Amino acid sequence: MPEYSDHFGPEGLRIRGTVLVVPGRGETRAAYARFGRRLAADAYRVRVIDAPGIDADDLTGSLTGFGAQLVAALEGTAAQDGVVRPVVVVGADTGAAAVAALLGREETPAAWRPEAVVLAGLPGHTATGAGTWDEELDVRTFCPAHRGTLTEDAGVRRGSLQDAVPDALLTAAYGGDTGVPALILVGDADPLADRDAVARTAKSLSRARLSVIRDAHHDVLNDLQHRSVAAEIITFLETLRNELTPVIAVESSAW
Repeated sequence: MPEYSDHFGPEGLRIRGTVLVVPGRGETRAAYARFGRRLAADAYRVRVIDAPGIDADDLTGSLTGFGAQLVAALEGTAAQDGVVRPVVVVGADTGAAAVAALLGREETPAAWRPEAVVLAGLPGHTATGAGTWDEELDVRTFCPAHRGTLTEDAGVRRGSLQDAVPDALLTAAYGGDTGVPALILVGDADPLADRDAVARTAKSLSRARLSVIRDAHHDVLNDLQHRSVAAEIITFLETLRNELTPVIAVESSAW
């Protein structure tokens, strides 16, 4: 039986939507506990699943299995009246690449197709050369709390960022069209990001927003700027509920 980490909104508040979170290389669900709690505090139903397994020799089979994983996770969030929409999938690292690649396939099942996606820390072809755990942490995050979470989690696979991402997965992730609104997040201090590829992809999609987080590293959802990043995602969720019309428009500002 699959296992999930669930986060629920404050009691008595109506659920505003459902968010599925997909971790990346080497991560466990525990890495997204803080992130899940923060979104849930704004009355979103949040479920964190396990990172997808990607077989470089069988990308089609891997994505099919990943799609089934998402369907099962989403169906399990259903309340008495069914799954609360909009449904948004948030992917990090290879989780983001797998989400983008899966949505780019023509045969993506409607059963799990979300209303929007958040793609955080999309990886490039570069793998980290970090040899020690502290060096790997420096690639991931400078947030002391998150560094502690990763270090204390026995399930974290250390050295995972040295694994090259399959070329076929990257080609599918960067070359397809998600077909739904996409918020793309990248840290400008992320040594694993292919900024040119990310920018090209954002421009090629019909409804995409590219947000660059200053001084953020690869684990952009869990770096020092995690509060601002979560706020950006909440703003995106609320804009989505408002048919992609911003709820707030700035008319004048001195900063």
